[in-house]
Amino acid sequence: MGKVMFFTSLAETVDLLKASGKTIVFTNGCFDILHAGHVTYLAEARRLGDVLIVGVNSDASVRTLKGPRRPIVPQEERATVLAALEAVDYVVVFDEPTPYTLIEAIRPHVLVKGGDWSTESVVGRDIVEANGGRVVIIPFVPGLSTTNIIDKITESFNTGK
Repeated sequence: MGKVMFFTSLAETVDLLKASGKTIVFTNGCFDILHAGHVTYLAEARRLGDVLIVGVNSDASVRTLKGPRRPIVPQEERATVLAALEAVDYVVVFDEPTPYTLIEAIRPHVLVKGGDWSTESVVGRDIVEANGGRVVIIPFVPGLSTTNIIDKITESFNTGK
């Protein structure tokens, strides 16, 4: 079985993992143009439990959140690259603007978000905490972001440097 899973298969797999005593960690994001900040973040998230599940916003979801020119990388490619990372156990693409329904289905023990979120604003916090889990905020790696990469590329081509 591959690391990239459909919603229903993932929910069944998570039930089996929980039954065997595994601690499930979940995070989500667009992960458009994967960079070292993402890799560091995912490795830190993985250390918080036994299994790391990454929810990836679908192309339509990214457009809703980031605008019509995004994503740069299609959802299937983003999922494939994430699945290739050692820290990541499973990847699932979701089509909604938030992963609330996905979090409700898998009920992770640990919900992880990046440093641009406060614990109180994390989508799904209510579900996780109601089930005895916790929310962890992992600080950003300074200067590393997809937006910065896109800006640098755009500037480079606009100035001819």
